[in-house]
Amino acid sequence: QVQLVESGGGLVQPGGSLRLSCTASRSIFSITMVWHRQAPGKQREFVAFITSSHSTNYADSVKGRFTISRDNAKNTVYLQMNSLKPEDTAVYYCRYTVGNMNYWGKGTPVTVSS
Repeated sequence: QVQLVESGGGLVQPGGSLRLSCTASRSIFSITMVWHRQAPGKQREFVAFITSSHSTNYADSVKGRFTISRDNAKNTVYLQMNSLKPEDTAVYYCRYTVGNMNYWGKGTPVTVSS
């Protein structure tokens, strides 16, 4: 079993920045960590991932604005979000996958509004 705790969400004005964190109860050293988000009334969608070798990939909608990073010593993955837009409003979740098991946190809400 893996527990994930996301934090760092909140209310921010358009153009602002937030840094999300996701801390795992187990080592993330060999794990590809993934951020997803779910906007009200929409399906959960992929945002970004980072592999154990620090390769990254992003959804087109956030490319150039969001940066994913990891600190294995802290079992934590981060999502730096800049130039936020109202359409980035969602609950943000991180995912930890081992074999065929997916573990999710409870999410942290992000609201982008003036």
